[in-house]
Formats: sequence, C-alpha cells, structure tokens
Amino acid sequence: MIPQKINGTVARIIHLLTSYCISPAHLHQLQAQLILHNLQSNTTVAHHFITACHSLNLLNSAAFPLYTTHITQPHTFIYNTLLKAFSHSKTPQSSLIIYSHVHKNSILVNNYTFPFVLKSLAELRLLKEGEIVHGQIIKWGHFGDIYVGNSLLNLYASCGDMNSCVEVFDEMLLRDVVSWTIMIKGYKEAGKHDDALIAFERMRSAEVVPNQVTMVNALAACAGFGGLDMGVWIHEFIERSGWELDVILGTSLIDMYGKCGRIEAGLLVFEKMGEKNLFTWNAVIKGLALAKSGKEALSWFLRMEQEGFKPDEVTLIAVLCACVHSGLVHIGRQLFSSLIHGKYGFSPSVRHYACMVDLLARSGFLEEALRMSRGMPFEPTKSIWGALLSGGRAHGSQELSELAAWKLVELEPGNSAYYVVLANLYAEMERWNDMEKVRELIKERGFRKDLGRSKIELEHQDDALELLS
Repeated sequence: MIPQKINGTVARIIHLLTSYCISPAHLHQLQAQLILHNLQSNTTVAHHFITACHSLNLLNSAAFPLYTTHITQPHTFIYNTLLKAFSHSKTPQSSLIIYSHVHKNSILVNNYTFPFVLKSLAELRLLKEGEIVHGQIIKWGHFGDIYVGNSLLNLYASCGDMNSCVEVFDEMLLRDVVSWTIMIKGYKEAGKHDDALIAFERMRSAEVVPNQVTMVNALAACAGFGGLDMGVWIHEFIERSGWELDVILGTSLIDMYGKCGRIEAGLLVFEKMGEKNLFTWNAVIKGLALAKSGKEALSWFLRMEQEGFKPDEVTLIAVLCACVHSGLVHIGRQLFSSLIHGKYGFSPSVRHYACMVDLLARSGFLEEALRMSRGMPFEPTKSIWGALLSGGRAHGSQELSELAAWKLVELEPGNSAYYVVLANLYAEMERWNDMEKVRELIKERGFRKDLGRSKIELEHQDDALELLS
C-alpha cells in the first residue's frame, strides 16, 4: 500500500508542477510536500520542480535551498538539471556554488556537468576559475567529449584568451562546425579580424560546412578587416545554399558591404529582405555615412521614421557622422537640437557631442565647436580634442590648435605625434623657445622626431570612423 500511495503522490505533484496556472505560492506549497514525503531525490520530480522554479524565477529561493540542504541521496542528474537551469538564468553565478557543493560532497560528475558550468563561467568571464575546471576535466577524463571541448573553447574565447583557445582547439580530437565558429567569433570579438578570416579559410579547407552563425561572424570579420572578396564569396554561398535572407544574415551583409565601401550592394540586399529591424536600418545609414553620401543617408533616415522605426543612439550617431562627411552643418544643428530637446527619447552621449564638435570644427565654426566641448556634461575625449585640433589647423587658428594639442598630450602623454604637432606649430608661430621645450620633452621621453603631422590627421579620421563601428 505504501508504494502505491507514494506513486500517487508523485503523479499528483508532477501534474501540479506542469500545470499552466502554477503560481509562486503553489510552488512553495509543493516544495513543502516534497520535503514531507521525502521526494527530493526523485529525479523525475526534481526535473519538473527545477523547470517550474526556472519559469517562475524562483531558482535561488526554492530550488537552490531544497537541493543543497534537504537532499540525502544526491543524484548527478538532479545537479546537472540545476546547473543547466542556473546557466540559462539571470544568476549564473549560482551554478558555481552548485558545482562547489557537488565537488565538496563527492557527488559524481559526468560529461553533461561541465558544459553547464563552463557556460556560466564564460558568461561571468571567470578565467581563473575556468582554468581550475579545465584541470578537473582533464583529471577526470572528460576532455575527449566534443561538447566539453567546445564549452572550453567558448570559455577562453569569451574571456579573450585566444592563446588558450587555440591550445584547446589543437588538442581536440573531434571538431565540428561549432568548434570552428567559436574560434572565428573569438578572434572577431578580440579585434583580430585577420585571424578570424584565416580560421574561416581553414574551416573551408577542412570541408566543414558553415552554418548561419558561422557566416554572421565571418561577415563581421570581413567588415572589420575590409575583406570584400571573402564577403562576396559568403554572399554567393548563402544564395547557392538557398538560405533565407533573414534579418540577422541580411543585416550582416549590409554592414559588411557598407564598411567595405560597397554600400550599393548593401542596398540591393536591403530591398531583397522580407523583414527588417532597427539594426538593419542603422547598417544602411552607417554605410551611407561611411560612403560620405550625407544627403542619401538623411533620406534613408527620414524613410526609416516614416516606416515606423524609432531611431536609437546609434542611428543618430550615424546620421550626424553623415552630416560631418558631407558638411551639412544646418541639418546637423537641427538634428542635435531635436536630440537635446528629447524628440528621440534619450539624451545625447559624448559620441553625439563628438560628431557635432567635428562637424562644426571642420566647417570653420571653431568658437561654437569649442563652446560646445566646454558646455557638454562630459569631459572632452580624444576624439573631441582631435576634431578641434584638425579644425584649428585647417582654418588657421593657432591658438585653438595649441590648446587642443596640449589637451591631447594630457590625455595620451605617451603619444609622440602630439609633441611633434606642437613643435611644428610653435615653429610656424616663431615661438622658438616653446619649440625647444617641446623638443626637449621629445628627447626626455625617448620619442623619435621624424613623425609627420599627417599622423594626427589620420588618427583623427580613424576616430571619426570609430564612431560608426
């Protein structure tokens, strides 16, 4: 009779846990029932209880205490289920406490345990803790599992440790499309776009068929490196494969074409896409801004608003940069005024101010540009002082050029180019004593003196482009 009673209780509890109308109050009552009937170690009940806790956001308040203090017969499956739930929750750090509990209580682990632990470590960017788990994986003989290997790759890539990532990759006996994609994504996020494309080429040579996630990351690497030929090949592969040009793939293609100087091809992609989102429109406007097609960028901005898309911070940066490259001062002022007065629902950031200072300085409105840099609620950045320096040099304001150059020296005392600009500026002004003082600083700090003024101009151009990245 007793087994039948327990089975009936289990069935009733599972029915209630899987009910669509279960509430936090009901779940806490069921938690008490589990303790009362000593059902904590029942793996089927545990699975449904943890799932219900996850859906109700009660993992920490209900599942965690139940399975760390009220369980007498711990089962690996239960803790793997807990680790999985926490790794996909808003509190992945709890996975590490669960894993520590497992380790201290000598509960068996298996190859399903580690991917969840490593996922949480990757999300939290805990490299040292990850290295400890890596050692345990090797010690307990789980490194040969491809899911464990891929999870290790993801940990190191997420922490920016691509050297360790490469070591793990080279040691893996089995690799799949996920392994290669993690490598490509890791290099891309580390800013090593050339290495990302080399990894993509190696993947092709290994005859591993890429998936859409692979292609999105490879396209981002093409955009960062200027790899137009590879980007075109990826586009052709997508068409040959008959893949749907969804919002993610389409936007990635537009971004790649825009950053590689082929925005016309990006616009063709845009027209073929069935679904577009804000990121898609931003990619088009950024591409047009980079192509210095200011009026066309503004036209697309207006079209975007007409089609019901609300601009965000990135949109306004792109439009203002388009005004910068096309010298559209009046329109830039109007947009910035609308931004200041809350038309778009957010306040301008330092990057929006940088665009406006750049626009005004390039167009010769030096006093207005300087006033804006001093009146904004942020400390002026390198981009802003670089814009003022370039504007001052272009429009013959030696006083502004001197001020901006010294501010840049304060911000980056190790950048020799700023000292060279100052020395050249003092020579033009025939302030020989000041020029000699700057030259002495150059010698004291071990800088070369043969750096030309063009380097500053190039740096400033790069800063302007970075606003669109």
